Amino acid sequence: MTKVDLITGFLGSGKTSFLKLYVNHLLLKGLKVGIIENDYGAVNVDMMLLSQLADKGVEIETIAGACDYDCHKRRFKTKLIAMGMQNFDRVIIEPSGIFDVDEFFDIIHEEPLERWYEIGSVIAIVDASAENNLSEYSSYILASQTANAGTVVFSKTQLTDSSHIDSTINELNGALKSVKCNRVIGKKDIISKNWSELTEKDFELISNCGYNINDFQKHSSDSGYSSVYIMNSGVTPQTIKDITRRLFKKEYGKVFRVKGFIKEGENWLELNATENQFELKPIKNGQDIIIVIGEKINEEKIKGKF
Repeated sequence: MTKVDLITGFLGSGKTSFLKLYVNHLLLKGLKVGIIENDYGAVNVDMMLLSQLADKGVEIETIAGACDYDCHKRRFKTKLIAMGMQNFDRVIIEPSGIFDVDEFFDIIHEEPLERWYEIGSVIAIVDASAENNLSEYSSYILASQTANAGTVVFSKTQLTDSSHIDSTINELNGALKSVKCNRVIGKKDIISKNWSELTEKDFELISNCGYNINDFQKHSSDSGYSSVYIMNSGVTPQTIKDITRRLFKKEYGKVFRVKGFIKEGENWLELNATENQFELKPIKNGQDIIIVIGEKINEEKIKGKF
């Protein structure tokens, strides 16, 4: 049977960056790997960021576009069926940052998937540097992503200190308690180090961490999540940092992440920003688009900045 891993994490936590490190580890072991990538919104920017893995022979399928639950579930199952026929050793699923993990467990146990796949590792990526002031629905998403994880991997530990990391652990447990989940996350459940220091032993532990089954109370209210697309923005590397910094102010809503690509001459630059981190770095291929993702965000004001 093919092992299928799930890598979850809130918007901007670093799932795609971790995915690239994790898949490279599996490739070095000689495994045949496939990826199902699901972005929130109509344009799958993260797909472009995985081009280096595609160059190494990794099969990458994408589910683009936000749609209702039943529609997404059908698309997801179709991709898994297609990959199930290709004899992969490992299929890695990276859903959007607001994915409800129950969908993964429900689909894997449907026919014919339950005869082809077994669940390998469920890995939750958590931004250790993030401010701990999530809304009720965002707190629910955080809880649903960590309740069944075999391990929690903290990202951006180099950007914060031990007291804030302790605060993040408390936030996790508070989120779990708020949805009536009995799980308590302790330091033994967490890998907390700079990712440049992750060892082969760390990746072996992660790839064999398995998963947990824990009940929690579902949240049914409208999340208010949305995304704003800015095509052909014309912004320069000199101005994008200032524009991005301003977007995280309250007047624009609760912005979680700004990502996309801008051009400098004939070269592409990848933009990736959260409230606490700004990154602009060269990339081989891009598309002239910037995407702002958040909760109850003001589309008119955001577009006005460009």
